[in-house]
Amino acid sequence: MRASTDDSVKLNKDLERYIERALEEGRPIKIGWGQAGDEKPKEGEFGVISHLPEGARVQCLGNLGEYSGSANLGGTFTLLGNASTMFAAYHSSGRTVVEKNTGNNTGFRMSGGEVTIQGSVGDSAGAGMTGGTLLVKGHAGPGLGSGMKGGLVMVMGSVGSNPGLGMSDGRIIVSGSCPPPGEGVSMRAITKSEIKELSEKIDPLGMVLTEDALVLEPTNEGESEGNRPESFISEGFEKISLVPNEDALHDHITLDHFTLLVPSNSDAEGLALPIPWIVEKDDPSLWEEGSMQNYPSLVRSKPRKVDMMLVDEGNLLRATSEIGDSAGLVLDTEAFRGFNDAEIEGVLVSLVSRLEGPALVLLKGGIVRVERLFRLVSELEVDGAIVDCASPGGTRMPAALPKIGLAMKAMKMREMGKFVFLEVDEQPEAKDLLISLASGCNGIVSPASENPPESQIENISLQLAGWMREIGIDRIERIGRRNLCAKDYDTAAISGLRLNGYDRPLPMWLELG
Repeated sequence: MRASTDDSVKLNKDLERYIERALEEGRPIKIGWGQAGDEKPKEGEFGVISHLPEGARVQCLGNLGEYSGSANLGGTFTLLGNASTMFAAYHSSGRTVVEKNTGNNTGFRMSGGEVTIQGSVGDSAGAGMTGGTLLVKGHAGPGLGSGMKGGLVMVMGSVGSNPGLGMSDGRIIVSGSCPPPGEGVSMRAITKSEIKELSEKIDPLGMVLTEDALVLEPTNEGESEGNRPESFISEGFEKISLVPNEDALHDHITLDHFTLLVPSNSDAEGLALPIPWIVEKDDPSLWEEGSMQNYPSLVRSKPRKVDMMLVDEGNLLRATSEIGDSAGLVLDTEAFRGFNDAEIEGVLVSLVSRLEGPALVLLKGGIVRVERLFRLVSELEVDGAIVDCASPGGTRMPAALPKIGLAMKAMKMREMGKFVFLEVDEQPEAKDLLISLASGCNGIVSPASENPPESQIENISLQLAGWMREIGIDRIERIGRRNLCAKDYDTAAISGLRLNGYDRPLPMWLELG
């Protein structure tokens, strides 16, 4: 991570401690000043001052980095300075004011509240917003309000090309010069009733609307975003076999099929998986009493101390209030498509700051972008990755193995002790778990079947033990690519595995040695 990461995390943790007391005492929090009132402005901190609760009042002096002031939940935030990209993204309630300028994607996908920029904004301000009000006293770059589905954007200065592109609802008011909008967007003069309505909102801010102002609205449904192609797994590991070592194990030898996940740079005990399978479940509180109460899962809400919480756009707003007691965080990078590396890091910092004590931090991404996923894992210094093996048009799992393996080697994932899990869409068998381990990964993530999970895990554990004795390994991490072969030539060709009956692998695996 960047040098300013520690400063950003510390700022968030300090703010979290101060907010509760400030709310009780009914006073604001000031950031960027010393105890004597001397100025100590912030410079470049990112992912900070997010998820402000209702009633919180924060004033900050300085210039902030990416994804700051995001996901406001009802607080009041005033920034005396500038901000970088994704400022006030996912703003849902409350009021946010910036004294100077902000970068691209200001107010990205905001759903409520009010964001006021006293200076100018970059490209795509208000992109994808569904509600709330974005006020800009200065100018705006191209793509203003692109993909809007609701809300109000007002710009007192001039705007760049393609304003309102793809908008399906909402209004854009431009007081300065405005180029012709694209297809699906109409432009008209503002009405006197609108001037009266909006002046009540902007007059206290020193903004004035005139009869020259223009209104942009969608003509029909605007430009469709299009439906993303379905992603799925067309073929699993059915055509890959497990090959025993020369010697099998005696029945009396103790077997170890636990997987221990320990956060990097930590002395914490970590997360112990009885078998190398992480179960996905929306709400772990629905687990019945029994062994599953202590079985680690990947959840989207109400995580227990043994669970990791998966965060995407759907649960981003509530994540910080639920994540504190969890075993870790998994950030779904596919949910934040279009975010650059620094913006992804900003989202991550805003969430990691809420973790209590040492915890696992992983990134999730798709097989089609696995190289970037592993690069982010390395550069952001997180603990590992979950690779979603589904892809548009379907994925053949044997073909995914060398792609993942080569990317792991390029980023030195094993040397750095990073964890890599494969995400599939069906409950795995014991054989599938061993194949994932033999390929160099740490296990599989998937939902459970409809059957009671306790019995499923018990059955898989018994099958796993049987396979381990047959292969001749007493610890699951001792399995390797030598224990894999392809059942047919086509599978050998796409996977690089040796063909059943042959002694040597095809060239693809040789690069991974």
